[in-house]
Amino acid sequence: MCGGYPLEVGGLRCVDGSYLSVNPVVCRDSAGIPYEITLALYRDGAPYGMVGERCGWLLARLARGVAEAREEMGEWGDPDDRFPRGEDELFAFRYRARTDIVGRGELRCQVRTIPVWEPRGGRARGEWRLTRRAFVEAWGSQGVGLRAVLTSGQLGAFLDGLVAEAEDRLGTCFGMERNSNLIKGAGTIARPR
Repeated sequence: MCGGYPLEVGGLRCVDGSYLSVNPVVCRDSAGIPYEITLALYRDGAPYGMVGERCGWLLARLARGVAEAREEMGEWGDPDDRFPRGEDELFAFRYRARTDIVGRGELRCQVRTIPVWEPRGGRARGEWRLTRRAFVEAWGSQGVGLRAVLTSGQLGAFLDGLVAEAEDRLGTCFGMERNSNLIKGAGTIARPR
């Protein structure tokens, strides 16, 4: 069962000037133990959508992947251009219900390569420089879209904040051992000894 009062963790300033708050909402098992999260979206404080049913483990794994990518030296010299290797879409969450109603919200993150023209002074013509950015896009139940453009450092801080809030304040625990998809204590009942 997912529910409860969503605590405001953080959010993103969007390119249109609006503010997208993304707040974890705890999911509890049948014994009432928190084990996962769903995300409540707010646009400028107004409800915008609910997405990402049981997405906490994925967000925790992605936060670790962003941190590791920033530390690796590779083809991207600037750490802000470094993202996890593989797919360009880092996540895509939609509203889901048992009735499979779609359209009550969506949150996705894609990495895109952007050419930026850097002019030079004098008679030098300048040159194109490639950067990579995370495009976090959200759609509310009314179909209105929002977009925030983030460096890998900004995306990492955003993800770390969501995961920390879910683990520290809501009581979930995402087992993040390498090559593990287990969530510590998920589905277990705490029995007195």
